[in-house]
Amino acid sequence: QVQLGESGGGLVQAGGSLRLSCAASGSIFSINAMGWYRQAPGKQRELAAAIDSGGRINYADSVKGRFTISRDNARNTVYLQMNSLKPEDTAVYYCNADIRAYGLRFENVWGQGTQVTVSS
Repeated sequence: QVQLGESGGGLVQAGGSLRLSCAASGSIFSINAMGWYRQAPGKQRELAAAIDSGGRINYADSVKGRFTISRDNARNTVYLQMNSLKPEDTAVYYCNADIRAYGLRFENVWGQGTQVTVSS
């Protein structure tokens, strides 16, 4: 069984920065796309940023120029550097990845989520 473990959330003032990390663990054969989604209270979960195995990146328009996604394939880890944070960035951030464990097919896996709160 494979799992995603997130860290790095917290409380920050508007204009501040946070860095989220998400590490995949388990009997991993390969990982395709990795990404970060977020869900604010009363809203649907939305994509913030994603990066595929070839390094191609996709950002939501609302975070372009402020967030940077990266991955360390050797560590099976994806990062989200968030700068110039705004109160509207407040949400639970979820890590997501397409992971293939040994002997199994690719599976879409979610992390447990980490809270990011930006105060005005």
